[in-house]
Order: sequence, then C-alpha cells, then structure tokens
Amino acid sequence: MQQFDVVIIGASAAGVTAALTARRHYPEKSILVLRKEKQVPIPCGIPYAFGVVGTPEKNLIPADDLLTKNTITTSIGEVVTVDRIKREVELAGGERYGYQRLVIATGSHPVVPPIPGNDKKNIFAIQKDVPYMQSIIDALLVAKNLCIVGCGFIGVEIAEECKRRRPDLNVTIVEMLTHCLQLVYDEDFCTQAEASLKEQGISLLLDKKVRSFEGNGQVEKVSLADGDVIDADMVILGIGARPNNELAVKAGLESGPTNGIQVNRYLQTSDSSIFACGDCAEKVSFFDGKPSSLKLASIATMEARVAGANLFSVSRTTMGVIGVYSTVLGERAYAAAGLTASQAVEKGFDVVVGESESVNRHPGCMPGAKPLKVKLLFERASQIIIGGQVTGAKSGGELINTISACIHQRMTADAIATFQTGTHPALTASPIAYQLVNAAEVAIGAMKKEMKH
Repeated sequence: MQQFDVVIIGASAAGVTAALTARRHYPEKSILVLRKEKQVPIPCGIPYAFGVVGTPEKNLIPADDLLTKNTITTSIGEVVTVDRIKREVELAGGERYGYQRLVIATGSHPVVPPIPGNDKKNIFAIQKDVPYMQSIIDALLVAKNLCIVGCGFIGVEIAEECKRRRPDLNVTIVEMLTHCLQLVYDEDFCTQAEASLKEQGISLLLDKKVRSFEGNGQVEKVSLADGDVIDADMVILGIGARPNNELAVKAGLESGPTNGIQVNRYLQTSDSSIFACGDCAEKVSFFDGKPSSLKLASIATMEARVAGANLFSVSRTTMGVIGVYSTVLGERAYAAAGLTASQAVEKGFDVVVGESESVNRHPGCMPGAKPLKVKLLFERASQIIIGGQVTGAKSGGELINTISACIHQRMTADAIATFQTGTHPALTASPIAYQLVNAAEVAIGAMKKEMKH
C-alpha cells in the first residue's frame, strides 16, 4: 500500500483545484488524485458539446497535464471504501492508498424525477461522462422532436445549441414554473430570455408539468398534467442535480439538510482529517446562513481553494454561497449574482432597486458598442448590496463578477457609487454613464425620495 500526505477523490472542477491549491500551500507534501473517469468534461461547457464545440472530446479538463506539471500523482479507479480508522481508501480493483488528509470531491448526479416511463430509450439526463454525452449527440443527429424538461441554465443552453446544430429539429422546453430562468432572474430579465429563445424557433411550454413519458420501448410522446401531449422521440432532463454523497455516507460521515456531506466553514467534515468540497458538500447561504442547494463550478472551485489551503493549517473560511451566474442567449448576455427581488422578500429583506442602462462604449459609434443594463438590489436600512443582474452586451459576463465582489465585501450603495473605475472608449461605458455606479446612485435617490415622504 502506498502512503500519501493528501488523497483527493475526484478530478473535476473541485478536485483539480483542491490539488493545485494544496500543492501551492504545502509544497513538501505528497498528493494523489483518484478519479474513475479517463476523461473529465468541463462542467460548464457540456451544453456546448451539442453545438459550437462539436464533440465531448473537445470539452475536457486537462487534468493530467495540470497535475503532472505540479508533481501531483494521478490514478484512475473508483474508490469504493474509505476506512477512517486506518486512514486509507480502497479502489474497486483492490488497490489501497493511505492518507493523512482526505478530500472528497465526488460531485453530483443529475436528478431523474420519478415520472412514469422515465426508463424508456432516448430519455437522457446530463451525466458528466464522455461516452454517455456522445450517445446523446448520436441520438440528436437522427431525432425529429426534442423535448427538454426544465428551463434553467442547462435546459436553455442545450436547447439553443441543439437548434444551432440541427435547425430543422423541433425543440420544445417544458417548465413547471411561470418563467424560464425564474430561480435566477427577476421577471423582466426572464421575459427577455424567453423572447430570445422564441426568436430562434424554440417552443416554450411554461407553467406545465410532465405527467408521463409514452412510447413502445422508446419515447414517442410526453404527456402533460393538463392533458396536452407533445411529440418527442428524444427527451433531455435538465432539472438539477443531487450530491454524490454515497461514499461519504458509507464511511459514516454526517450529511446535511440537502443531503450534501456536512462541513464546517473550513470545509472539514465530521471527521477532522477529511474535507469535502464542490457539489457533494453541504452549503449555506451567504445571506442568512440557511441551507442552500446551489451547485456551480465557480462555487466548487472557491470551496476547493478553501479546503486545499486548510488541510494542515487553517487559513481560510467560507462565508456561504452567493450564487453567480451568466449565460448567452442569441447575442445577449444574461448574468446575475446574489438574490433576486422575490428571493430577498422571501428572506425578509426590505429592498430598494436601482437600474441603469447605457451603451458599453463611448462614444456610442465605437466598434462593438451594445446596450448594457445593470440592476442592483440593496437592503434598505443598511444600504448594503444583496443582488445584481446584468443583461445586454457580452461584457456583462465579467461585470457580474465585480458585482459579486461588491456583495461579498458587503459594500453599500454609497461605496459603489463613489469607488474609482477605469474606463476606456473601446472597452467600457463612459465614466459619466458607467452603469454600475449609476445604478447605485439611482437606488440612493430612491431611498432619499422615500425618506422625504
């Protein structure tokens, strides 16, 4: 049996990042990364394997190169047992490895709802597995009617990419909520996204629930709860993910309210020598400390940088998950960070909103000029920012990261309105019309106006 200082289970976003972080913080330690897949997809790039990227093989994390360059040992094999007493892991092939510190980064499984007929052929969930992804593409190439269940990020991005690859394909999205992307954006942003999807010939069935999948062996139709029936010789399920916690449960580690591996703010599990990060780990909201089911690659890598740094000496903490999202539909970016207005009200916040829209270049005739709208959400009493949304020019995909930093640092509307920005005619809006600071100013104006009344 080989002995390592650090053993990491999983080599997706969290596992690779935890290994690289551990190497930077503990250059003298021996590190082993174990994974069961030969090829590991880039999580956020999965929808694009259906369209612009072309194949799953072009959407891979270069794990071997990254880890080898940093003198990190890798091995392929499925871990089946964690022996916490002996501090060793055992693989399906019988190999055993000892550890001083263990990091579990086993990710998540796609949710497959208990809908009658969900075992029929040509019904797919989005698994992070290259051969499986290729089987979806193979089915896509001959399908006539594709039904996507779920109108979140996975659903809308896959719909757009499938339509791009197969313009003749009939694509329908079924969503039980009132709007697409409703869990991330306010209604005005959602309706814009819906309009973009419809312009591309994608049908949206909102406020609809799937009752069953029909067909003789292979799916042929999707029956809805209201009695409507959709022709569908292919179905893709995009309704979320659940933590892959089976190995941790088998090892006797505690689970949390959302069935993730329970961790403290240092990412330690109920066993102080074992850490967990990424989709498999339990999370709490940055805003109220309550359990959160958010699962994003950006959260996974943040947690991995905390866990990897804390393995032998605690130096970092996680303050909870904010949730930062971005996508492109048509030629328009949609991005969000933190709470939406409805989510904030549900959590008991008294909120005020500030909005600003302007062209993202100056003057507006500069090449690449596009409208860009920023919407900021503040808690009224403290004036601290708790959410933000951006839509329009693709530069919004980076601006949302600035908004996330503002949220993380609990900046006030005044602080955002007066912080110093760098602007350039070919890169940003005018300093006079800079959307981020102006949205904060609008919110301040609204608060002052209400105080007078």
